[in-house]
Amino acid sequence: MKPASGAVRRLPLTWIGIAPFLLFTTLFLILPTMHIVVGAFQTSEGSFTLQNVLDLRTGTIPSSYWISIKVSLASAALGCLVGFGMAAAVTFGAVPKWIRSPLLTFSGVASNFAGVPLAFAFLATLGPAGLVTLWLRTKYGIVLSRDLGFNLLSFWGLTVTYLFFQIPLMILIITPALDGLKREWREAAAILGATGFQYWRMVALPILFPSLLGTFALLFANAFGAVATAIALTGPSLNIVPIQLFAQIRGDVLGNPNLGYALAFGMIVVTGVANAIYIWLRIRAERWLK
Repeated sequence: MKPASGAVRRLPLTWIGIAPFLLFTTLFLILPTMHIVVGAFQTSEGSFTLQNVLDLRTGTIPSSYWISIKVSLASAALGCLVGFGMAAAVTFGAVPKWIRSPLLTFSGVASNFAGVPLAFAFLATLGPAGLVTLWLRTKYGIVLSRDLGFNLLSFWGLTVTYLFFQIPLMILIITPALDGLKREWREAAAILGATGFQYWRMVALPILFPSLLGTFALLFANAFGAVATAIALTGPSLNIVPIQLFAQIRGDVLGNPNLGYALAFGMIVVTGVANAIYIWLRIRAERWLK
């Protein structure tokens, strides 16, 4: 009986380590999400309604969702492409081995660097009065907006900014998958006469496809939910969902807080579906790479 009672006394101690995580998740994720979901289906008097969700089809809201989806798709696609190339280079020895560790360390930091600091960094570099912008203008007479059609406070400007954390996130996630490709598979393909291109097309990429598609879904969700960076960088100049939501919260448009809840609920649905796809594909990929 003593071991049993000892086990009972030890049980609370085993939960102490994750108690802060559970408290943080409850206070800052679960409860706010529940509040948003309930508010999206309530009137200002507290009665049930579907009108807030139906109002998402009115005004500029549909176009803001579409622009947000396009920015997320573009940044996810470019992040996957560039990140995969960089991860493959450090994994298969196309660059010196010592680069791998600093690259992964930097990626761990950069993948979490967003919000106002990231927006300020890009404004100070590629903004209308940024260092690179002024250097190109004074040194070579190149005006980014006129000669290259690039404006930081635009669709492609926001997409390029998002790449700062999208590419490192891709590197962090896909590098273990590339490490999981067994050397025996490549040697067997070479023995059978396959070229390097044929190995990648017929062996490696089919195995990596769930990981690639899942990471694309995660990067899409990551960009779609990047509220602070979009607000700090573009302000009202780009009509995307975070800007609409921020204006609704501040009372700049119509003063309907429940419509703001519906906007946030729509973002939760989109990011939730993308994350669910990532988790499902991640599980499938891990089965192949064991």
